[in-house]
Amino acid sequence: MKVVIIDDDQAMLTVMKRRLARIEGVEVAASMQQVPDAREYFRRHSADLAFIDIEIAGDNGLQLARELRDHHRELDIVFVTSHKEYALDAFDSYPLDYMIKPISVERLAETVERAMQKRQGEPATRGEANKAKQATIQGLGNLTVRGRRGSEVKWISSKSKELFAFLLLNRGKAASKSLIIEHVFPDMPLNKSNTYLHTAVYQLRKALSSQGLRQMVVSNHDQYRLELASMTVDFIEFEDTITALGDLDKSSLETAISLEQQYTGELFGELSYLWVIPEQERISYLYDDFTKRLIRMLMEQRQTGAALPIARKLVRRHELDEEANYLLMQLLGERKDWKALQTHYDHFRALLKSELGIKPSFELTSLFQLFQ
Repeated sequence: MKVVIIDDDQAMLTVMKRRLARIEGVEVAASMQQVPDAREYFRRHSADLAFIDIEIAGDNGLQLARELRDHHRELDIVFVTSHKEYALDAFDSYPLDYMIKPISVERLAETVERAMQKRQGEPATRGEANKAKQATIQGLGNLTVRGRRGSEVKWISSKSKELFAFLLLNRGKAASKSLIIEHVFPDMPLNKSNTYLHTAVYQLRKALSSQGLRQMVVSNHDQYRLELASMTVDFIEFEDTITALGDLDKSSLETAISLEQQYTGELFGELSYLWVIPEQERISYLYDDFTKRLIRMLMEQRQTGAALPIARKLVRRHELDEEANYLLMQLLGERKDWKALQTHYDHFRALLKSELGIKPSFELTSLFQLFQ
């Protein structure tokens, strides 16, 4: 099935292309950010399914859909938007589906399956649609795996779970037996380390088998890896999307806000694996830097109401981070919430004194005085 994506948000294009590429039988034939480019493509080519944003860089996606419907009767159209209010107008174009951003992997897979079944002349049942679902891994704030059968994988032992986490951190690359033993079984007698590893691998495969994922663990020549091609891994997608977003602007704000909401905690949550700390800190820094840029962009766009809860979340994560506190105080001042501003400044000043024995910086104090 040939699929075309039309959306002026580059980050959304990147996310959609990656997710669609993982669905068997789907070929992303083209993607574009401008309506004229879409018209030019369809003058020369055809497609089976088009995902169309309703607002495309000042143009009307609904009008584009009507034009495509007139000249490509076999084309299935799925509207993708952040605005529910367009729903009634959108259905004048007889779309296959209408999807509200952010779009889950499961929702996308079901829609594609329905389009495939329609072209085959067969109705798509709920069971058939479920077959197209991706297995998903949550690593932010916790470590959970849900297979194609929809239920959560139940770990047989703590070491089999740790082995999975260690292999997951390699992002599909192979890890040698010696490296795994060094990190996952550091306190085990060396002469029994092979037995411990083989037992953990057996338990891991057995746990994954309950969700049809046994083949996910691949071993070859004393090396082990996870096959992630059919998996959605939240922290990998989180980092990939931040990279795709690059410098934030007005057109990417909705995607950026949705992305920030997906960060539900540190990598692997409270699991105390020493070997995960460097990667945990790296992803945490990535989130912090991204969030500060997002808050500044929201303030530039006068969206202080959207920025405020994000700034509060950032300060809760890093109470002594002066930059985070500066942003929060700036927001409170711009919203003229003098009481909250005074309370927060007093709290931060007391915290700095008790924890570090210092006073707030000149810049932060000057900001506070500016709003007095």
